[in-house]
Amino acid sequence: MMKNCFLSSLFIFLFLVGCTSLQQKGEKQFAAGEYQMAIGTFSKVLADNPDDSEANYYVAESYRLSNRIEDALPYYDKLLEEEGSFDNYMKKAKSLRDQGEYADAAEAYQEAKSHTTSDSLLALAALGEENMAKIESITDYWPYHELQNYELLNTPGIDYAPVVSDDFLYFTSSRRASGVYPATGQGYTKLYRARANGVKVDVQNVQALPEFRNEENLNQGAIAISPDGNTIIYARGNSLSKKDLPEVNLFVSYFRGAGFTDPIWMPVNENETYWNSTPAFSVDGEVLYFASNRPGGYGGIDLYKATKLANGDFGNPQNLGPEINTPGNEMFPRPMGEQLFFASDGHPGFGKLDLFVAEAKDGKTTVTNLGKNINSVSDDFGLFFTNFPKEGFLSSNREGGVGDDDIYYFQDNTPKPKVVNVFLNVKTLQKTAQGETVLPSARVALYDSTKQTVGGDFSNEQGRLRFRLEPNADFTLIASKNGYFTKSVPYSTVGKTPAQEDLIQDVTNVTLDTTIVLDKLELEKAIVLENIYYDLDKADIRPDAAEELDKLVKILLDNPEIKIELSSHTDSRASDEYNKDLSQRRAQSAVDYIISQGIAEDRLVAKGYGEDQPVIENAQTEEEHQRNRRTEFKVIEIEE
Repeated sequence: MMKNCFLSSLFIFLFLVGCTSLQQKGEKQFAAGEYQMAIGTFSKVLADNPDDSEANYYVAESYRLSNRIEDALPYYDKLLEEEGSFDNYMKKAKSLRDQGEYADAAEAYQEAKSHTTSDSLLALAALGEENMAKIESITDYWPYHELQNYELLNTPGIDYAPVVSDDFLYFTSSRRASGVYPATGQGYTKLYRARANGVKVDVQNVQALPEFRNEENLNQGAIAISPDGNTIIYARGNSLSKKDLPEVNLFVSYFRGAGFTDPIWMPVNENETYWNSTPAFSVDGEVLYFASNRPGGYGGIDLYKATKLANGDFGNPQNLGPEINTPGNEMFPRPMGEQLFFASDGHPGFGKLDLFVAEAKDGKTTVTNLGKNINSVSDDFGLFFTNFPKEGFLSSNREGGVGDDDIYYFQDNTPKPKVVNVFLNVKTLQKTAQGETVLPSARVALYDSTKQTVGGDFSNEQGRLRFRLEPNADFTLIASKNGYFTKSVPYSTVGKTPAQEDLIQDVTNVTLDTTIVLDKLELEKAIVLENIYYDLDKADIRPDAAEELDKLVKILLDNPEIKIELSSHTDSRASDEYNKDLSQRRAQSAVDYIISQGIAEDRLVAKGYGEDQPVIENAQTEEEHQRNRRTEFKVIEIEE
């Protein structure tokens, strides 16, 4: 009996010692950033005691700190069973969000607010809750962009951050790794390149970066290459050696004559304990964008920019501000002129890192999620354009990939619009005593809405010619022929063709018709202006008369070489002196109106004939008197 009790006590003692030993081992691994190892160690503790709060905490945090917070959810739930806290509810919310459980995530953010009285923490939880509500309103920034996994390029490990320079694709990969990074359990990453033409990559000939040697047992991260190809900046870190730098920093290599220099630490890092990574050059190479967790930012990791100094270094780093940076993480900037593309988990998005664009709109910076056809619940980042904005690469660890982080390519597959050909048949006619007859060999010029000539030809013997017009556009046709008044005619195809959505065939031909009638240009031939009426005993131009006079203005504009006499005639039902005075005043009033419309005064003569030139002698009826009361014009001079 005593022997059995002794053995039982010995077993319990050894068990407790073993647990203590595992606990200490796991804590050391966690403190050293060996998160994958810490997960393995604490999982052994939890196998015997699933409710061990410390073990649940370390496993949850190890998943979070190695960018796998979605796997931490059951461990945060265990911690919350024991005691609710703001911090753990926030982390639970992020874990749910990163799995696409947006409603549950919103509830967790709401619950987090009940576990704090801090205004800043309440605002942080409220922001997370608001972001969940905005997800449904996200639309595709490029509706027809399609994403494809570059399966032949990717490996079962890590492949990310593609950049194209001088017909080569540069990227980061864990292929051919010589060691395992203990934080993730994946191989250390190195820099590689392969020949590329746009998004077409020579996947059979991937080689390690030839410009300088990849270092062993540390991660070579995202790379940036200056527009002239002479400067390479990349992120380097995660060494286990105590003699090395404690954090990821930016290094630079310059092309000097025969080759690139050995990489050196950049002053823009400012402090070797700051995390600095994901560099990118501006389009002109004068500004360096990068991500950093240095103090004074708005969240975990913020975006910064530094300008090139006289010595070629980059300095004076500036935070890009709260419009772009959030309490979350922003990284992988890609400046494209006035637009800045970047990855963020702080703006409203579908899960972990999403891709966004910041652009100035109405005097302020607007940040827009690129949408579901680009982003997923997983990490989406490392955008690079080979043909902006239609084609390029990005990185993602979404489901269905070849490995962990994979390289994807995208292309704009906007369907080609169905073609509508508009043909306008023009017929040129002339006014004759017999009516309207064919006018051959008339010159017809076609102008667009900007008054640029887009076509011109002569009508054939049948007075016909044809133009091809753009749909939904405005034009002007100007017809002319010696001995005839030149005439300009507006023509529009707006509303005369089917809408794109109603088209069935790839090519639809629409034929339209119009007629232009020209008047003979004869000296001293009177032409009656119809519908020119005046109020009784008055010479003021009425609105209806102005509309008719505008037609004469147009004739004068179309025919700048002519001068005219504008005459007014009365009937005989007043004294001759009175009628002459009234008709002169009316003729002058009409001329004054025409001058007010931009016609030169020296091209016009006003003449009042009173009752001297009746059309119908001895008029008796009101209709006959009306025909005598008229306004006419005649060409009195044609300048050669």
